[in-house]
Amino acid sequence: MIACITGATAGIGEATAIQLAELNYDLILTGRRQDRLDKLANSLKVNHGINVHTLCFDIRNADETEKAISSLPEAFRSIDVLVNNAGLAAGLDPIQTGNLDHWDRMIDTNVKGLLYITRAIVPGMIERKAGHVVNVGSIAGKEVYANGNVYCASKHAVDALSRGMRLDLVQYGIKVTNIAPGLVETEFSLVRFEQDADKAKNVYKGMSPLTGADIADCVAFAITRPAHVVIGDLLVLPAAQGNSTTVIRK
Repeated sequence: MIACITGATAGIGEATAIQLAELNYDLILTGRRQDRLDKLANSLKVNHGINVHTLCFDIRNADETEKAISSLPEAFRSIDVLVNNAGLAAGLDPIQTGNLDHWDRMIDTNVKGLLYITRAIVPGMIERKAGHVVNVGSIAGKEVYANGNVYCASKHAVDALSRGMRLDLVQYGIKVTNIAPGLVETEFSLVRFEQDADKAKNVYKGMSPLTGADIADCVAFAITRPAHVVIGDLLVLPAAQGNSTTVIRK
């Protein structure tokens, strides 16, 4: 079995790679930091004895994405599972003062990047009449919050795309799962606040957030269900979180 994980260099993607290696999946790991990809790949090979192929490219670029998938060696071409994990938030501004670069980064990564790699990989699943696409969305794809406008819109798109994919692909025996996490402590907030560690820490202050491993557990659960079972949509929150903005802090 072969799984392709986007955004595998940290957080949920890295944790998912470890979980799937434990399930004996051979892995295709993608990201923009070759050093991190190499480090993770070497660790997985040594600790789990699996085969790993890395692809370093920018998922926001359609040509780079197509070329990367086309370059896969024959042994890695029959992809059983695609985990669309690559995504980010940039800034936290009201719509009237939003940063255009932030908007482009979120839409290009969270929506267009997901589309580009799905379009490159899914035809092979259709040909084999089997496969599973797991889209890592967000609670921000279920509701909106102040100053989250474009990020929420991008994750609402992931939610809608997951449902649309399921309708398009069910006839080919391909499963589609949308996983929508709440607060997960990864590099997410560091990226959103442009490496401001103090602001990032405050997001999780006084509560116990989810970890990347918690979401990786959900991915592993979804892809190991019996053939007749599909986990279509999964909202996962830390116990202290009621919705996007209701968090009990001590």
